Amino acid sequence: MIYFASAAAAILPMLIYLILIWRFDRYDREPFGLVLLNYLWGALGAIFFAIIGSGIIGAVLSYFISSQLQLEHTETILIAPLVEETTKGIFLLLTYMNKKFDNMTDGIVYGGAIGLGFGMTENFLYFIAFGNTFNEWMTIVIIRTLFSGIMHCVSTATFGALLGYSKFKSIGYKILLPIIGWIAAMFIHFAWNFTVSFESTTLIGFIFMFFTVIIFITVFSIAVLSERRIIYHELLEEVLNGVIPVEHLEILNSSKRNKFGWVDESIRKLYIRAATTLAFRKMELRNSFGSSRTFYENDVEYYRSFIQNLLAQRQTN
Repeated sequence: MIYFASAAAAILPMLIYLILIWRFDRYDREPFGLVLLNYLWGALGAIFFAIIGSGIIGAVLSYFISSQLQLEHTETILIAPLVEETTKGIFLLLTYMNKKFDNMTDGIVYGGAIGLGFGMTENFLYFIAFGNTFNEWMTIVIIRTLFSGIMHCVSTATFGALLGYSKFKSIGYKILLPIIGWIAAMFIHFAWNFTVSFESTTLIGFIFMFFTVIIFITVFSIAVLSERRIIYHELLEEVLNGVIPVEHLEILNSSKRNKFGWVDESIRKLYIRAATTLAFRKMELRNSFGSSRTFYENDVEYYRSFIQNLLAQRQTN
């Protein structure tokens, strides 16, 4: 019974958080399959390698630290942030290479997904290991669901945000910003682990996480609004060139695009996806170099023609 209850308490909240983060990215939503793949890496791959890495480092440290309590604190406060943010971040770097990963919002979504997956598995392990009584179990479930799991989400999403911001920057930014993001992720993880490891500082840990989440939501909101501005400015040129009707411009970068009646319903969702992709491909083209530039040039022309043909077919039918 404890295993079933612990699995449900670990899985359901993290999946709800995952869906909320994915849906919050409402203007250029990422493929859910890719988001889920990142989530599963956090839940399985990152956990697996983190356990191995922490075990190896812990075994080495045991030769230098004789006190078991001091060793446990060192592993929790210093080793866990280093190892876990690294194993979570490895797959995020691979996702970064995907053409769908193109800005800060994408980094937040994919990084958050990995963190939530990691938090889910870690929560389950804690629930079955330390929930000796029902009251203890409930306390652990509440704290880890509302704080520890979210900490993993926010820390890796921070790394992802700076990865995304660096995507179309110069080589210096491409090197520096991911390093800053990785360090920031480790600091968030370290600050939480450090404060909750001592009874006298636990309240500070809760306050720290509360304000960290507020900052996270604010940055995420700004990033989403930035996507809206990209869609508007990039599609404005398409309106001037006659590719997109002028009355569609305001609709395509607002929540009105999800309503019925402004375009033939049989093409509405396809049209929205194509127009949004065109907008971001144009932004990416302007900031890309080399072989990537050729890819984006071809994609811009493809989506331009696709939209023209799509709207022309509706007008003739």
